[in-house]
Amino acid sequence: MRIDQLLNKLCLFKTRSMAKKACDLNLVTINGKVAKASSIAHAEDLVRYTVYNWQYTIRIIEVPQGNVSKTTAPQYYELIKKKEKPG
Repeated sequence: MRIDQLLNKLCLFKTRSMAKKACDLNLVTINGKVAKASSIAHAEDLVRYTVYNWQYTIRIIEVPQGNVSKTTAPQYYELIKKKEKPG
């Protein structure tokens, strides 16, 4: 699944266009490499993204098939680290 779609489906960004913009600004990485919005994310990938001055690191447990509700979204990823970005 495309990383911008995945971040939106897992309710980590409000909209896909916000996730795409974050990718365009090089604020999203997959396994340490800067991700384009069209980059494909797989299970066990380590994703780091920055939103609202917070940097999150998550591990994808499973890529969802179809839509995901906000209450079940956390079962698809594990939050590794959350830290405030200085500045």
